[in-house]
Formats: sequence, structure tokens, C-alpha cells
Amino acid sequence: MPAAVYAVQSSSTNYQVNEVFFGSGGELNACSGNYCSKQSAGELVTGRTSSNGYQAQGGFNTNREPYLEFIVSNNVQNVGEIEPNQTKTANANFSVKTYLASGYVVTTESDPPTNGSHALSSPSIPTSSNVGTEQFAMNLVANTFPASYGANPVQVPNNSYSFGQVSNDYNIPNQYKYTKGDTIAFSNSSSSTTNYTISYIFNVSNVSPGGTYTMNHVLVATSTF
Repeated sequence: MPAAVYAVQSSSTNYQVNEVFFGSGGELNACSGNYCSKQSAGELVTGRTSSNGYQAQGGFNTNREPYLEFIVSNNVQNVGEIEPNQTKTANANFSVKTYLASGYVVTTESDPPTNGSHALSSPSIPTSSNVGTEQFAMNLVANTFPASYGANPVQVPNNSYSFGQVSNDYNIPNQYKYTKGDTIAFSNSSSSTTNYTISYIFNVSNVSPGGTYTMNHVLVATSTF
């Protein structure tokens, strides 16, 4: 016979604490024969509180199951022909939210754009865009060079609830890098949604092989505990 599994927020050998509320009017599960709802009338406080060792989510409409939400949008880009005398740019977007976790990390897990056996060179440290020098790189902030494009992370609904950050090497305006396996974004706590914008640059040199370069950009989001 399978053992029973109990979802509790905190437990020890002798005690456990399930999701509870203080106040009047709220109810975690108000159910009839066919429907269930969560009620928040009389709610006194919402949001996250934490210390060095613990964190808690306040509010009637909280869930006891950990989860991670990762959404990618604007994810198909065609930059057209790239000439040695110009830089091409592009943007892509993703958002991350995690709950009942210690945070999350987002890593990039793809090779640079490739044409046959040739992959575009990528700077391993943050570097300016250099026309005529083969470069594929990116950052996750608003830029003014080589164009005004990109955006800084947006906390949804605000920075009282959302805590996503850009990793240092990808957080410098007008400086770009790319290394497969890098952590590009993270949070050090449970967080509501943070919207990120990836800003890409594409440069080729006079000796870059001609042809079609493609990249399937794989991002991996992982909750941390």
C-alpha cells in the first residue's frame, strides 16, 4: 500500500505546520459540490517576508505547491544579410516566476550561430560591438550602441514581489558577450514574474564564410532550493 504524502510548509520529527491564515473573511478552500474558490476578504497583509534562514508568503491566495513558470516569446528572428560594414541586432523575450523556492537560475545552453562547421566567434568577456570583426554576443539590458534597443528587466507587479536579476557579465549597457553554459539571469528568493529582454549583436568580417547561419537558442530555467 503506498505511503501517504502530506504537503506541509514546515515540519520536524514531532510537528508540522500547514498553510494557515490570521484574520476574518478569508478561506483557503471554499468548496461546494461542484466548485472551489479562494477568498481574500479581510486580508491584512500580502507579500514575502524573510530572514537569513526562512521565508514566508503572506496572503490568503497562496498555494502550497512549489512551481516554476518560464515563458519565451518573440523567439523567431531573421536578421537578413550581414555585411562586414554593418552590425545587425535582434531582441527576444522571456519571463520567469518561481514560488516556494530559494530562487532560480537561467542558463544559456546553445552554440553560437553556425554555418556548416563554422560558428561565429563570441567574446568571452563583455565587449563593445566592433564592425568588421566577427562577433556574436548578447546582453539583457537597454542599449544605445550599436542601436537604441533592448530593455532592462521589468518586475511584475513591482520590486516588492519580484526579484529577478541579470548576471554581471550580461548587465552592462553596450557591452556584449556569449559563453555557452553561462548563467544569464537569476533570483535569490521566490519571486513573482520578471520580464527579461535579450539583445543580440551579429558582426562578420571579410573572411567569415558566406552562407546561412542558424542558431536554436536553448535557455534552461531551474528553481533552486
